[in-house]
Amino acid sequence: MIDLSIIIVNYNVKEFLLNLLESIRKASDNLSIETIVVDNASEDGSVEAIKTKFPEVILIANEKNVGFGAANNIALEKARGKYILLLNPDTIVKEDTFREMIGFFENHPDAGIAGCKVLNPDGTLQLACRRSFPGPWTSFTKVMGLSSLFPKSKLFARYNLTFLDENQTYEVDAVSGAFMMLRREVYEKIGGFDPQFFMYGEDLDLCYRTQQAGYKVYYVHSTEIFHYKGESTKRSSIDETKYFYDAMHLFVKKHLSSSFIVQGILRLAIFVRKLIAFANVYKLVLLSVLFDFILMSGAVYIAEKIYANEHWLGFPGYAKPWVYFIPALLQIFISAAAGAYKKNALSVLRSLIALVYGLIILSALTYFFKQFAFSRAVVLITYGFSFITFSLWRIILKVSTGLGLVSESRKARTLIVASPAKAAELASKLKSNIVSLYQVTGFISTDRKKIGDVVGGYKVIGSLDNLRKVIAEHKIEKVIFSSDEINYDQIFYAVSESQGLNVDFMVSGKELDYLVGKSSVTMLEDLPLLKINYNISSFGHRVTKLIFDKILSLIFILLLVYPFIYLAEKFRKGKGSKGDFSNFVLQIPQVLKGRKSFVGPKKSSYYGDLYVGKPGLTGLWYVESINPGDEVELKSLDLFYAKNQNIWLDLEILGRTFSKMILRTE
Repeated sequence: MIDLSIIIVNYNVKEFLLNLLESIRKASDNLSIETIVVDNASEDGSVEAIKTKFPEVILIANEKNVGFGAANNIALEKARGKYILLLNPDTIVKEDTFREMIGFFENHPDAGIAGCKVLNPDGTLQLACRRSFPGPWTSFTKVMGLSSLFPKSKLFARYNLTFLDENQTYEVDAVSGAFMMLRREVYEKIGGFDPQFFMYGEDLDLCYRTQQAGYKVYYVHSTEIFHYKGESTKRSSIDETKYFYDAMHLFVKKHLSSSFIVQGILRLAIFVRKLIAFANVYKLVLLSVLFDFILMSGAVYIAEKIYANEHWLGFPGYAKPWVYFIPALLQIFISAAAGAYKKNALSVLRSLIALVYGLIILSALTYFFKQFAFSRAVVLITYGFSFITFSLWRIILKVSTGLGLVSESRKARTLIVASPAKAAELASKLKSNIVSLYQVTGFISTDRKKIGDVVGGYKVIGSLDNLRKVIAEHKIEKVIFSSDEINYDQIFYAVSESQGLNVDFMVSGKELDYLVGKSSVTMLEDLPLLKINYNISSFGHRVTKLIFDKILSLIFILLLVYPFIYLAEKFRKGKGSKGDFSNFVLQIPQVLKGRKSFVGPKKSSYYGDLYVGKPGLTGLWYVESINPGDEVELKSLDLFYAKNQNIWLDLEILGRTFSKMILRTE
């Protein structure tokens, strides 16, 4: 019999899956293992990649997404192993993981299911890897936040068992479906997953049925995996919040509905938790709706007070207070229909367009409902105030907190952990990448003797055993491991030693064609330039940028900044070179004439036939620390800017420019 059957259900996470399969290869020495991948109709080339790079994998390609449990059941019927491991595709296993877990089962005949320690990409424990069933008290303490307030309390912290030591092994109610190992006899006795559970709750259900059958469920601390968590749901249109809480309802109904009171408490707790989760996901939408409603209701009230006179005394009594609120509600619906409310963005332009629609619609309605046609002047004043306030609060919130801003324009300070030759190759790819910006600070070697060596223009500044110190000293934001040369035990050790430093740990593909991290996949192969959507070329962005350039250049000139600098330079009569700020200001007339832009590429407006914007007085080429003669990096920065250009990115670059010019800071 085969020692272990590994079952992986994949949905559109090709790069994560390829990394996992590579780690499985390294963890399979001296074990007879079969790996079964069930693909749930992925559209990212997963099936083709597996066939090409991992021909030993047993591949089952479904024609539609049948869900997590049902897909596992298909593979369970084919599995031949003495032990069966259900494993998520967005994980990485350690070299000793399979041996440790099989050894645990051999020494614990009462164990039916076991899960290992599951780590987040930053090295912290993923709480869901050991938990209790959602009974009445457990659910109540979780929903009310008591488990978070008192994580070390046995009374309040039963949901994720945070009062227990993560570095000990013990029996638990349930383990995570991200890594769940079971005996074949358990599967033969209780069957597979309940297909009623589409993608959540099936692991709880399986653990519950296992214990009902007389077996125990264990959390095993002696080995660990990384889990990137939620990558499949990010690549689908599935409402994961809905599915999760529907699964909790189903679990309660199936196993914990022994009394009406218990079921009622659990359902109420789940419903409240669902509301909290919904509010958290859509907090930006709810905040926008609330602010817009308050501001427009206030605008109606202020407009009434401003326009009231001897001929029009204000709104009649029968219309109050509804006349203050109804227009605001109507505008909220119009703004929503116009797409002004998004869960991850604050759009000033869309909100202004929605106000134009609202003004037209509200004005038109007064012709049909004469009893509410109090004053069109009040409508105009209301919308005048709303145009200002709707824009103003969004701009202030964006600039002060970064809420709703999705582009990252700063080069992340990065370390590469690999052999010098492989690190230099990866650094070259990162430098020319236009999807994300990286500032390679140096290399980390496995050999202390290499420290101080310079390879490809980069210095080896540390080794794995002092990685934490190097990260702290150089303020590193990203650490990239080459999985081809660094074994996974070393990666796990390095990450666990660097907990709490707020660093994004990434792993490169074996062929250095992609990186996987906690929240993204970065492709490193050359991208066909003309197939990428560049913001700088879109009509809306070009018009907005043109207006911004004209207004800002007029402001500089009207505020006498330009005349003052011009006269000062004339008085100096060329003594010494001009400062950066003076040089910037003296070029503003070229922006007004349309020859340049405030922010743009350093030299050329075109790379071949690709338009990347008018040359800028500043740009990423100025605010980032680069070698002025490095044409490859200069081009990648210009392309990155062209791809991601928007008014907020321009403002951020201008702010960093003035900071560098005047305050001499980066």
